Amino acid sequence: MTNTKTADKTILLVGTYDTKEPEMRFIEECIKAQGAAVLTMDVSVLGDPKTPTDISKHDVAASGGMTIDQVIAQGDENKAFRVMSAGAAKLVANAYAEGRFDAMLATGGTMGTDLALDCAQVLPMGVPKYIVSTVSFSPLIPPHRLAPDIQMILWAGGLYGMNSICKSSLSQAAGAVVGAARAAIMPDQSKPMIGITSLGSSCLSYMKTLKPALEDRGFEVAIFHSTGMGGMAFEKLAAEGAFVCVMDFCMQEFGNLMAGSLVSSGEDRLRNAGKRGTPQMVAPGALDLLDFAGWQTIPEQYADRPFHEHNRLIKSSVFNGDERRAWIREMANRLGTANGPTHFFLPTGGVEAWDQEGGEAYAPEALADMVDEARKVMPNATDMTEVPAHINDPEFCDAVLSLFDQWVEAGIVKQAQSTRS
Repeated sequence: MTNTKTADKTILLVGTYDTKEPEMRFIEECIKAQGAAVLTMDVSVLGDPKTPTDISKHDVAASGGMTIDQVIAQGDENKAFRVMSAGAAKLVANAYAEGRFDAMLATGGTMGTDLALDCAQVLPMGVPKYIVSTVSFSPLIPPHRLAPDIQMILWAGGLYGMNSICKSSLSQAAGAVVGAARAAIMPDQSKPMIGITSLGSSCLSYMKTLKPALEDRGFEVAIFHSTGMGGMAFEKLAAEGAFVCVMDFCMQEFGNLMAGSLVSSGEDRLRNAGKRGTPQMVAPGALDLLDFAGWQTIPEQYADRPFHEHNRLIKSSVFNGDERRAWIREMANRLGTANGPTHFFLPTGGVEAWDQEGGEAYAPEALADMVDEARKVMPNATDMTEVPAHINDPEFCDAVLSLFDQWVEAGIVKQAQSTRS
């Protein structure tokens, strides 16, 4: 029974209403029963819903640059949905900017999910975005397609037609998105924020010193766990200009990207802060580690290298000297294109907890190669400070905070009101 009280939140509901109208209307009723309103968007191509939606397939096609007849005339389902995806994403972004909805719930199989992922990507961090999909959690979905704060629910029994299993999934999704819309707190942009990348708190521990020290200076600090999705969130926020300064000290995802590991945060790693002109400090923390999913077999080429099994989800091998030299060169290439102040810190005593003597990733010759390459190439790309200590030693944080204070004093980093007495 539909709740008749005034709706406090509006949910954008996206799906193919030609083939899934019963399912979409069921979700709509579940949402309305909780006292929320619904804004419906039809992304069908061939058929029409029995009842019109708020945003029609004709609107979506037009936003993608074609009429629906032109979309159909392509004669290819993939090409058709590429147009509809582009159009839907534009309409979603515009509708949110106009304040027409508070959260999004999209449904689909592979085609609908492909489109829904594009729609989720255009929404800011903090806006609830849910996808009910027959391929949720599937390796078919590459990490770079996922919005950093996306939520996915498996559409169990949802391939064709309604059933009690399907209703269970859809009703849970409806409850989740309405609850999220009511509970969500958008990021506070009133206090200058610093983004820091790290890896756990035992592998890299500098944030334990930096976070309170920076907060004492009046800044908000967000620490991103650099295991793929964390770096994606960091890069998205950097691209949006969310930070007044970044301390990008964990390069584990970057090394993984270069080596082709699936534990990666995408091709734009180490690019967005520089492109935006945000002051950035960078260090090669954990650049020695090559990560694999826990279920993967370590390839033969890495079998004779130091190895660390972190848990059942992730394990690491170690890069050799030549690989580390190559990663440093590519880091220099990317940092050299930055439009804002950039500074590289080189801790010569080691780059993560397990690379010290007696640790599972101890490889002093490879570390020496990395240090040597950085000395050669970094000064040509950006300013560099060599720190004769391990990255987890107090000397590293001392060097970082010293430069940070200079940047604040010079107006390079936006000054925050100090909370120090």
